[in-house]
Amino acid sequence: MPDDFHEVRFPLDVSLRGSGGPTRLTEIVTLASGREHRNSRWADSRRRYDAGLGIRTLDALHAVLSFFEERRGRLYGFRYRDRVDFRSGPPGRIPGPGDQRLGVGDGATAVFALVKTYGTGVSPYARTIAKPVAGTVRVAVAGAEAPPRAFTCDPATGLVTFGASAVPPAGAAVTAGFEFDVPVRFDTDDLTVNLEAFTAGEIPKVPLIEIVP
Repeated sequence: MPDDFHEVRFPLDVSLRGSGGPTRLTEIVTLASGREHRNSRWADSRRRYDAGLGIRTLDALHAVLSFFEERRGRLYGFRYRDRVDFRSGPPGRIPGPGDQRLGVGDGATAVFALVKTYGTGVSPYARTIAKPVAGTVRVAVAGAEAPPRAFTCDPATGLVTFGASAVPPAGAAVTAGFEFDVPVRFDTDDLTVNLEAFTAGEIPKVPLIEIVP
């Protein structure tokens, strides 16, 4: 991802009015008996968005056109703020260091990946978080918040690395709280805008699709 990804965020004022969410690919085969056999083709969900709903002014339209050109259409990925799902906990609550379980220490492992788990029932889904927002990551070991000097978090990969003197001991739960962006790209190489229709209230289509890390 590093060579074809720009660590910049899509215009925030536009993304906060966009629409979209997770999609999955499920194959359904209907048997002769009428019963179904269902199979998930993707291990992870993939988010799709339409940022066009957030373009309300000519200035916003110009900003999106400029952003599109700099990304060369579908060529380069970028960050996108999902207004519904951008924190380790609920959107209305500031992230806490105990929000998400990253793993359990063994006394030797110093690197842990950020994840967000959805659901608490029979089949929770763990989503890899690869684009945390710098400065928002808080980490705890065995329930005690780690000081900022005890670890680093790479905002380009979501990897939390503990210092040599702060490696989690065996059996200690490692948890974290954070804000994050979604890595996406444009899902079109054509961004067509009819200015007359736009001034009459027609919203242009700006499709985006998640890049699964």
